[in-house]
Amino acid sequence: MPLDPGISALLQFIESSGNPPMHESSPDDARKAFAGLAQIAVAQSGRIEVGSVVDTSVAGLAARVYRPAVDGPVPTVVFFHGGGWVVGDIETHENTCRRLCRDTSSVVVSVDYRVAPEHAFPAAVDDALAAATAISEDLAAYGGSDVWAVAGDSAGGNLSAVVAQQVPGVAAQLLIYPAVDVFGDYASRESNGTGYFLELPLMEWFLGHYLQSAAAPDDARLSPLHGVRPELAPAIVVTAEFDPLRDEGRAYADALAASGVPVDSVTYDGLIHGFVDMPPFSPAADAAVADMNRRFAALLH
Repeated sequence: MPLDPGISALLQFIESSGNPPMHESSPDDARKAFAGLAQIAVAQSGRIEVGSVVDTSVAGLAARVYRPAVDGPVPTVVFFHGGGWVVGDIETHENTCRRLCRDTSSVVVSVDYRVAPEHAFPAAVDDALAAATAISEDLAAYGGSDVWAVAGDSAGGNLSAVVAQQVPGVAAQLLIYPAVDVFGDYASRESNGTGYFLELPLMEWFLGHYLQSAAAPDDARLSPLHGVRPELAPAIVVTAEFDPLRDEGRAYADALAASGVPVDSVTYDGLIHGFVDMPPFSPAADAAVADMNRRFAALLH
């Protein structure tokens, strides 16, 4: 399919803004630019209503708990934001978590893990594992049911996959265009590596800040494709047609399926990396998020 018109218009807007590419910026300036895009999106659509939102801490990390407007025990979803392990935080993914909470009738706990370059690999992994473990051991304080899951986009999808491999009891995983094989060689990195928001120089910039010392290519904490095994939780693996990470996401879904893990792999045509934050600009992105959340809700409930 051709690139979605709404997404195309958004990319043209970003290009015309006059801001330097993120990979030519300092981490602080890149964070401000990324936060600015998130604020524009919220201004377009308004904040999505949920039952309640409370700021708290989990395992010494800032976190935000979103509760749905329903009664009774519900699943708990531990959410890790994207942003290349460098940008993004619980604020940039506010509406994504609100919608996930509303659409799946689940308590969503968004975790503000440490980011690079101030905190290089494996700090984000350590934080994700510590937070998920703490939440899983106190589910009565969150959703109240014994069902808990992980979800995240991009770098957050990477962390979610690692948690699903290392923390016992995960019931489901929603991996949204996840980075799962950072040293891999995939055709989509070439075909989609220029002009679609997440570009190859930016991917290299992210990894350079995150990975400040040598790591084994098969380290599953960095590339969870190397940690797939049969007993992992059922997964929904989401990819986008014009995303450089598309093919490694599909490879992860294939590896899960080959190991006997129930997996629902879906690619949304016409969309790009980051589309879950773009419904205010694209009806197609809005429809994709609705479909993705419906699939996840069915898995959770």
